[in-house]
Amino acid sequence: MPDVVDSATRSRMMRSIKGRDTHPEVTLRKYLHAQGYRFRLHRKDLPGSPDLVLHRYHLAIFVHGCYWHRHADCFYASVPGTRTSFWEAKFEENVRRDRRACSQLKQLGWRVLVVWECGFKHFHERLSEIPKMIQAEKLYQEWPSRPPRLRPV
Repeated sequence: MPDVVDSATRSRMMRSIKGRDTHPEVTLRKYLHAQGYRFRLHRKDLPGSPDLVLHRYHLAIFVHGCYWHRHADCFYASVPGTRTSFWEAKFEENVRRDRRACSQLKQLGWRVLVVWECGFKHFHERLSEIPKMIQAEKLYQEWPSRPPRLRPV
């Protein structure tokens, strides 16, 4: 399917996509701060520069967009209809980079929590699960554990 906007407009739209301080990230930060958690943002000295770092719990939190980071089976993890091979390669590299960062963090003794964007769209009332995950001793966790809307096959 051809793009519905010209290339200059599409380029401007893509440039405006933020890598930090996204709506889901800010929502999570406000919620955790209200719950009494204190954290640091975007620590560049840690692999993957986690979005939030709770040093007291030795926990790195990544707030991932389902589209860019390929939330498995999620409705929002679609592939554009044009330049498909380019986008698939880009998405695969994003996933590889995410896995590498998580692996390196675990080797350094950090725990990892990945919070997916779709959780904020569909499970906003279940944010109370996240503090329980922070307290848990698991090395790797994802919230939500399953996407709320599955991608059609």
